[in-house]
Amino acid sequence: MQLRFQTGLTSEEYVSREAWREARLERCPLHPGGGCGLARHGTYERMDPPGARVARWRCPPGHCTFSLLPDCLAARLPGALAEVETVVAAVESAASLEAAADALRPDIELPGAIRWTRRRVQRISTTLHVLRGLDPERFAGWPATVSAWRAGLGLEPVLPALRVIAADHLHELPAPLGFSNRLAHGGESHHVFQHPTGPDPPQHPR
Repeated sequence: MQLRFQTGLTSEEYVSREAWREARLERCPLHPGGGCGLARHGTYERMDPPGARVARWRCPPGHCTFSLLPDCLAARLPGALAEVETVVAAVESAASLEAAADALRPDIELPGAIRWTRRRVQRISTTLHVLRGLDPERFAGWPATVSAWRAGLGLEPVLPALRVIAADHLHELPAPLGFSNRLAHGGESHHVFQHPTGPDPPQHPR
């Protein structure tokens, strides 16, 4: 299970400071009263950004591990949230998704680049729609685009800030901003969504 690790760091700072060593999980989410033997369970490596690791804990009776993902990193996708945002913003300003995908991923064939790009755009669009519904008084009328939310909140990048704003709802929101495997609230399941996209290409935007 993924949990939020509030750091206020960029992905570069997170790696250079080895900030995963500072992560603390004071109580087990399954046994808040204690007594379950919750213990640190090492770290796991993230392929992107290079050198990043994520701290985790294990609850023996719950047969569950918990990883503390910093606000700067994308959930269930490689890289940083700011990098995902850059992809989505590029699509919003391009003539078409296909044109943006071709520019973003010249290292692979166009069909793979389109799948790679569309996955990120669909996930963020769904997330912004859900966030608007969770706080309609604040976000009413905001289009589900990162450019609109950057302007509305006066922040760039905006996705790391939205993980802070939506901290109480992260397990309801789809990755890469939230921690859910689902597209959210009646959307398709993680398996249905991912099956037609195929595997991600091995490399990332330059």
